[in-house]
Order: sequence, then C-alpha cells, then structure tokens
Amino acid sequence: MSDPIKHECGIAFIRLLQPIRYYQEKYGSALYGLKKLQLMMAKQLNRGQDGAGIATIKLDPEYGKRYVARKRSNSKNALADIFEEVNHAYSLLDKTKVDDVEWLRKNFPYAGELLLGHLRYGTHGKNSIENIHPFFRQNNWMSRSLVLAGNYNLTNVDELFDVLVNLGQHPKEISDNVTMLEKIGHFLDEENQRLFRQYRSENLDNLEIATRIKENICVEDILKNAFRNLDGGYNMVGMIGDGNAFVVRDPNGIRPSFFYQDDEVLVVASERPAIMTAFNVRFEDVQELTPGNALIVKRNGEISATEILPQKERLSCSFERIYFSRGTDAEIYKERQELGRRLSKEVLNKLDYDVRPVVFSYIPNTAATSFYGMVDGIYRFLDRYKREAILKLGPNASPEEIDKILAIKIRREKILVKDVKMRTFITQDKDREDMVGHVYDVTYGVLDEHRDTLVILDDSIVRGTTLKTSILRILDRLNPRRVVVASSAPIIKYPDCYGIDMSRMNEFVAFRALLKLLERNGLTYKLQEAYQECKRQLELPKEEMRNVVKDLYDLFSDEELSDEIGRLVTPSDMKARVEIVFQRVEDLHKSCPDHRGDWYFTGNYPTPGGNKVVNKSFVYFMEGNQARAY
Repeated sequence: MSDPIKHECGIAFIRLLQPIRYYQEKYGSALYGLKKLQLMMAKQLNRGQDGAGIATIKLDPEYGKRYVARKRSNSKNALADIFEEVNHAYSLLDKTKVDDVEWLRKNFPYAGELLLGHLRYGTHGKNSIENIHPFFRQNNWMSRSLVLAGNYNLTNVDELFDVLVNLGQHPKEISDNVTMLEKIGHFLDEENQRLFRQYRSENLDNLEIATRIKENICVEDILKNAFRNLDGGYNMVGMIGDGNAFVVRDPNGIRPSFFYQDDEVLVVASERPAIMTAFNVRFEDVQELTPGNALIVKRNGEISATEILPQKERLSCSFERIYFSRGTDAEIYKERQELGRRLSKEVLNKLDYDVRPVVFSYIPNTAATSFYGMVDGIYRFLDRYKREAILKLGPNASPEEIDKILAIKIRREKILVKDVKMRTFITQDKDREDMVGHVYDVTYGVLDEHRDTLVILDDSIVRGTTLKTSILRILDRLNPRRVVVASSAPIIKYPDCYGIDMSRMNEFVAFRALLKLLERNGLTYKLQEAYQECKRQLELPKEEMRNVVKDLYDLFSDEELSDEIGRLVTPSDMKARVEIVFQRVEDLHKSCPDHRGDWYFTGNYPTPGGNKVVNKSFVYFMEGNQARAY
C-alpha cells in the first residue's frame, strides 16, 4: 500500500491444558507457553508496531505469591524489548531453579498457564504506555481481577460511558479501552456478589465461599450483560484472576478471530497462519470463532463455545483480505490473486487491449500477490488473442508467421524499489517533503522512453499523498508515455470506525475529488444541504439514521470520480499522463465472497453506529473540526 495507514491490532492467547511439568518433560522447557506466545506475536507483527504487551496468570497460587504478571512497551521495538527483558530475568536464575519446575511455576512471574499477548496500532490518541494492552483491573479477590486485550473499536463509547456513570462509577476517561474494562468488570463484580450472597446463606466461611466462586462463576452471564449494548467490531480476550477466561467476537464478524485446540493447548489469534506456524498444525485444524459467540475457558480447563449475541449478517472486513492480514493464509492468497485477475479486465480496457507497448509492475510489497493475479488475467486475454490471430492466418500459415504471434509476451518488471526509511533533520516543509519523497527508487533502463505505458498495481489508494509527492514523480524519471495506477481495492469514499485509521473526510483523496467535481459543476451548495441534513440526522436515535454523505457521491459516477482522483494525484510538473483504475465493488465481492464488509467503499455500515460516525465526520469537516468522530 502506497499510503501507510494504521489498522486492526493483533492478539495471541494461550491456555495450557496440562501441568507445566508436562511441557518441561515433553518439550524441554517450563516456558513452553511463553515461547509459543512470542512466536505467535512475531508472526502477527504486521498488525501492530506502536506497542506490545503480555500478561500471564498462574493457577492455584499460594497466598502472598504473585499470580498476575504484565509487561508492556511503547518503544520502537516493543515486542523484542519485552521478551528480551523477560529472557534476561530468566537468564539470571541459577540452574537449580531453572530445573525446578515447581519453583519456576510459583516464583517466575511469566511461568503461567494463561498467557495473553497484544500488538497495538494506535488509530487515535497518544501512544502512551497507558494505551498499551493488556489492561488490568486489579482486586484483592482473584475472581474480581480482570486482564483485557483485544482488536476492537466501538462507535458508541459516549453512550456506554453514560451507562457506567449511571451505575455510580467514575471512569477516568472516555475511551473504549477504559469503558470495556469497567463494563465487563462491573458485571464481574455483580456475579461475584450474587454468588457470595448465595453461599453466605448456606453458612459457608469466607475461604470456602471464595473457592466456590472461582469454580462456579458464570462467565456466560457476565458477557451477555456486558456486551448487550455494544456497537462496533471486536475480537476481545479476557482473563479473570482466578483462571477463568473468555474470547468474544462481534455479531457481524467484522474483526477476525481464529482458534486451535488439542489436549495440550487452546490457542487464539487474529490470524490463522500465526497459529499454524507456531504449533505446526494444518489449515483445516484451525477454526474460526463464530460471530456473536464466545469461547469460555473454565479454570479447570473445560472449554465451550457459547452464543453471547445473536449472529447478524456476516460482514467481515474486506480490507483484511485486500491488505491487512498476512498473505500466507491460503484463502487470503487466493483471494488476492482473484482480485488481480478481475482487475485485469479494467486495466485492459484502459489500454484499449494493446499490451505491446506496456510494462507492468507493482508497488512493493503487499501488492505482489494481486499483481501475479493481474498478470494471469492478462495472459488469459493474450492466449485468446494469439489463438484467434493464428486462426486468421489460415491453413497455409508459415512457421515464421506463427512464431511472430507466439512471441508476443507481457513485459513485467520490478520498477519500484523501496529503500530503508530515511530520517531527516531538515525542518523546512518543502525540503523535508523532497527528502521523504525519495523513500522509493526505480530500476532504470527497462522502459522505452516516451513510448511505453507503465501500469503500476497498488493495494488501495486512501489519501493519494505518497502517489503525488513520491511515487509518480519518481516514475516520471523513466519518461513513460503515460502511467496507469491500478488499485486492487475499490474507491475508498467513507470513514472506517471499526479499527482502521481512516476517520476524517478530508483525508480521503476520493472526498477531495468529490469537492472538486461539485465545484466544477456548480453544485457546491449541495455541501451545505448535506451539512444541515447530517445535523438533523444526528438528533435521531442512531438506529434511525442514514448515511447522508451517500447523497453527494451519488451525484457522480465512479468513472468521473476516478478521473478526478487521477488529476488530483498528478504532480504539477509531471510529464507523463496519469490515469487511475479501481476495482469494481461487485468484483471485490466475487473475489472475497465470504468477507462482504465494504462500508469504506459503499457506505453500507454493518452497525447503526457507522451511519452516526459518517454523518458526524462530515459535520466536523464542514466545521473545520479535526476531532475524532467516534
């Protein structure tokens, strides 16, 4: 992706189902779980580089012994720093303690049976250590302590905040992290209190009551109450201090959640390949958590999948398939290839089906798989063309004539090379922009100057900034006749509110193109009409709101919008002509049939809060307000 955008975070959760001595004897390490957690997190580092955190919980600790351990970092190499610190502490132990599994289990903080890891991409706000998962709600009663981490964004945090206030709480800030920790924590307290009253009536002493609560706490009821009014996308993991744990996925399946279970472990991750690699299991062994369901892990190791919220229309985030998730997932790999194959029709149409004076390439590195698919699609066209051309030669065609047709090939080259990120101390904006613009370089001598067309495939075009300030200027050095930028994603028109860092209207190149089209066609008054209607909509219950911004986009075709985007991203001093080709939404759905979440392209949000966010985002744009719209 040419425009860097931050996105969904990553989680890794492991519940060891055997005593720690078992892993020492079978795998040679009492820290088997910790090593697997590190590997799973490393394989999901693409999902978060702003910070990382881990937490562990020990089962049945002695009184006075530490049973919850947590370590977080917001450094540039957060994941490596965390495990280096843990490993350093382990390396200081003498051999007698390292070999004593029972001593390690009791005394080494991270030798626990429940292990949770989180990788953070901060979509909003400061990247302070307080914003790094996992979060910890500490209590002297084990069954009231809660560790929470997840990949989630909620659209109705303000409503949930009011709920907490009405319960008598005093949350320290309005954020989905604090809100969820306290909301789940409130119902955890309620369940504890319910059981306490029940067992007190049976004349049990406090120690026996505490034991009974750990064994009989109803996590299912806690979750049904805590998640009842949520609006958003989430894959959330919670560990209770007593050893109970849960994983919850939103009813639309917006955020991904995968798990694997055998007699040794239960493993949960945001991406399937992380589990496959870390535990050397097959694709079919890794299951997807059903939307609206929770995996509930009792402290005795008993595991069940339970419906917490009724499953709604499956609208998994298609951006996961286009860009965010690792392409090592077999399904994602095939879908990205199909995205490229289907896009080839649009590219060929733009080229008037003449591929001879064309060089094909891609923007490194995640677009490579779609690029292979696009080339396959163009080869299919070439095969048909060659067959028809040979048939036209008739039965007396000479070998030379046939060879000439067969010799027609697609010219594909690695044009763009991404260099290491450069740091500059130049502070003048113009000079700094020039330096940053050199993050890419080109392969010289592969184009026929002023004759060849260059087709460059990108995953998606969000802001268009990197295209204009860097990529297109660099490509222009090769003196192509024209440059066609092909996006394997459709036109991004609307903000996301479920985890991706795309929330302000004026940051989208498509929206800026819309403004230009309105101005060129004498329709700028439509902005004021939409502004007034958005404000009216925001006075309604969110369930009754509609996406008003759609009205503006409906004034123009996608072709008109694409052409205007091409003009906007073309540098003023560029010699070559620039054209943009976008994936069609219907072809996106055909390529990713089981992942139909497309709100950033269509404005069809899966939850009512989405319409509220897009309307508020437009109001903020009109008022010059740069605040977050959710």
